[in-house]
Amino acid sequence: MSDVERDVMEYDVVTVGAGPAGLAFAIRLKQLNPDISVCVIEKASTIGAHILSGAVIEPAPLDALLPGWRDNPPPICVPATEDEFWYFSKDGGRKFPMVPPGMRNHGNFIVSLGAMCAWLAPQAEALGVEIYPGFAAAETLHDDDGKVIGVRIGDMGIAKDGSHKPGYTQGIDIRAKVTVLAEGARGHLTKRLVKRFALDTDSDPQAYSIGIKELWQVPEGRVTPGKIVHTLGWPASNDIYGGSFLYHLENNQIALGYVSGLDYKDPEYKPWEAFQQWKNHPLIKPLLEGGSILSAGARAIVTGGWQSLPKVDMPGALLIGDTAGLLNVPKIKGTHQAIRSGMLAAEHLVASQLAPEGFDAKLRASDAMAELKSVRNIKPGFKKGLWFGMANAAWETVTGGLSPWTLKVKPDWSSLDKLSEHEASNRDYVDRTLAPRDRLQGVYYAATEHDEDQPVHLRVHDTSVCVTRCATEYDNPCTRFCPAGVYEIVDDGEGKRLQINAANCVHCKTCDIKDPYQIIDWVTPEGGSGPSYTSL
Repeated sequence: MSDVERDVMEYDVVTVGAGPAGLAFAIRLKQLNPDISVCVIEKASTIGAHILSGAVIEPAPLDALLPGWRDNPPPICVPATEDEFWYFSKDGGRKFPMVPPGMRNHGNFIVSLGAMCAWLAPQAEALGVEIYPGFAAAETLHDDDGKVIGVRIGDMGIAKDGSHKPGYTQGIDIRAKVTVLAEGARGHLTKRLVKRFALDTDSDPQAYSIGIKELWQVPEGRVTPGKIVHTLGWPASNDIYGGSFLYHLENNQIALGYVSGLDYKDPEYKPWEAFQQWKNHPLIKPLLEGGSILSAGARAIVTGGWQSLPKVDMPGALLIGDTAGLLNVPKIKGTHQAIRSGMLAAEHLVASQLAPEGFDAKLRASDAMAELKSVRNIKPGFKKGLWFGMANAAWETVTGGLSPWTLKVKPDWSSLDKLSEHEASNRDYVDRTLAPRDRLQGVYYAATEHDEDQPVHLRVHDTSVCVTRCATEYDNPCTRFCPAGVYEIVDDGEGKRLQINAANCVHCKTCDIKDPYQIIDWVTPEGGSGPSYTSL
């Protein structure tokens, strides 16, 4: 960005991201000290438009944050009534006689996390929090000593060639005593700060899954509000960490999705296709036939757990929620952890007079980290296959995570087999008839929108690798792991080249995570760009 003088806004605290962590933090900060000035900036056009989660939430942290919330609940909030856990084969399945303890949802609520954040935002504003949707933080600001002193909002109205279009608007600088990063999984500012301050020196690499979700309207009589179903098995092979969720909402709606661990080895695996296959399973398809999709999307899920937690404080800034890596994988829940960490950060800053130092120690001594430590070995155990993972999960559950060892986590990009090393998988897939027919139609249901004439926000640092080494070694897996068809290898008569269809992007960050050469860098596009999820 240019060094010309910019307009400046000053606050005590600036929070990047209006998800559950960022909003809970802002609310708690104002509850404790109304005189602290705090703003929350959000890259989506509206609050909640980029939020995608299952989502079943544990209510205890929300009870602590807003004790009367049940009298005025979020617009989609269905008490959990029953749980089912299945193992699927291609033609059928078996229901487990009992649901694993961490996945039992009595007392929990099925919500739309996007709608919940849209519900939280005005409650924060009523306390004096300033919230600015459509503001994309493009970079962090630093003083001469390197301390974080705020963020710079990206310029608007820049053409692909770098020239200024008629509607050009220069981004402002938001300066603050403390910057709180609540960007969600694989935040692009967090990624840079982790490297700059070596926050991961004493931790394993972070790990991720990709979650792909749809919201369906189905015919009358098929929905049991509050019913929660999870499955393992088909269509994932036993060496892929994969599974589904299906949540029965009110008004004849069903939220369903499929999660694939991004530590998979198979270079030909397609997470989006696995989800569509699962929808055509004989136990799922009858629920959906005759229905219609209302919304669809995809998002990275942070799954590294306790051993992958980086240091969460640095000079002038701290990390909370999924951007720190607090999701509990066996529970398939992170919202309660996000709210919990946001409240803890607010309490720390008020007690320390806005000094972020010491928050890392406070978080590690909290219930949030104790919860992660007790399940730290469950997800890594699945690296040795489904059945070993299940047995290991049972052991870790019975012992309460007291095993004297901690399994290591490796970066997801390093797990992909080269074509010459990988034994071709037997997909055992079925013919599918349910919508969407392909990824481009799926993009339509995500309602994603980007100005075509803006700099490409998916930066590939050496595109020659794509048509040489990557084509030979991996057959260009970016054309398969992206759920939105962003990456395409085309031959325009002058040879093959990588084409980036950036307007399709749903901001899931999978490419930034899984690319085996780590040459793809996801950065934020213009503020207000991207998907517009409805009730996901």
